[in-house]
Amino acid sequence: MNNAVSIADQIVGAISTVVGVGPVALHEPTFTGNEWKYLKECLDSTFVSSVGEFVDRFERDLAGYTSSKYAIAVVNGTAALHISLLLAGVKPLDEVLVPALTFVATANAVAYCGAMPHFVDSETATLGVDAAKLREYLSAATQQRSELCVNRATGQTIRAMIPMHTYGHPVDLDGLLDVARDFNIVLIEDAAESLGSFYHGQHTGTFGLLGTLSFNGNKTITTGGGGAILTNDAALAKRAKHLTTTARVPHEWEFRHDEVGYNYRMPNLNAALGCAQIEQLPTLLTRKRELFARYSAAFAGVKGARLMREPADCQSNYWLQTVLLDEELGDEREAVLKATNTAGLATRPTWTLMSDLLPFAQSPKMDLSCAQSLARRIINIPSSPNLSEARQ
Repeated sequence: MNNAVSIADQIVGAISTVVGVGPVALHEPTFTGNEWKYLKECLDSTFVSSVGEFVDRFERDLAGYTSSKYAIAVVNGTAALHISLLLAGVKPLDEVLVPALTFVATANAVAYCGAMPHFVDSETATLGVDAAKLREYLSAATQQRSELCVNRATGQTIRAMIPMHTYGHPVDLDGLLDVARDFNIVLIEDAAESLGSFYHGQHTGTFGLLGTLSFNGNKTITTGGGGAILTNDAALAKRAKHLTTTARVPHEWEFRHDEVGYNYRMPNLNAALGCAQIEQLPTLLTRKRELFARYSAAFAGVKGARLMREPADCQSNYWLQTVLLDEELGDEREAVLKATNTAGLATRPTWTLMSDLLPFAQSPKMDLSCAQSLARRIINIPSSPNLSEARQ
């Protein structure tokens, strides 16, 4: 009990040193640019739905910032994942490798395809998929049949993998790309949390066949609700736009659809907000790095917890600042959460592991010992970019 009080008090003190007294939110959007201007322009145009100049402009801006050849704006990150899986050829009864430590959208999108998420373990360095452990697992648990990766236990094809850049920290892409190549598995990046993060100088979401982004209200930039698909493949980009526009065949006035499509295109109104937000992205990222630096100084004297930092040779957007309790203090997480939130400092634990959720209880999985440990010890702390300056 004394230890619990001690670590909780230390963390409350460290956070308060940086952000001041509560109430302080976990993550708030920042609207200090052209948001009102562009929204008014959108309203004045009357093009507020899925057609309009701001949608096209936002897609160009995203492609330019990420150096992806194509960006397709959609209604949210989950829709982006769903379409990406379909584009990657995921079929009913296929299996898709998904980190157990992720937001539920990653697993849900697999289920939307009639496929089965196959849960894999994480590593402490990045909080993302452990490439070395995954290779060892696949070597024992799968076999190659007609250049397909087949699960020996279920007989089903493991068609794709979706590594996720947890809280904006780039995962070991070199290792995972090698695994994907050697085991004939399509790699789709869940970069929902990592706009502004770079792996060895290249933007996350641009390494796999497809990548996905999210612009939910709590992300680094927001469109209210929204997401995007990134790809360098012209044919996939064209098909993504077709599928997300209800598979409507272009015609001046007729409504014809040549396959089952999805009403997933981003509305122009949301894109207008996104155009204003992406203009401020460099400033927002700078503020987040400044906030990390201030937290680093504050947590330097905390015994029993450490602040997650970007992996070597990577640049993280530090979307959510993350504290990792020492292994022996994992049982004190609830005491820390209670103390911080009681003090008006919004903190939260990481997600319940996907393998522990009722809809996915029967899904195949590898040994998840690291993810299980991380789930006991991760705490997210206030991360809004406006906290980079000291509050009184």
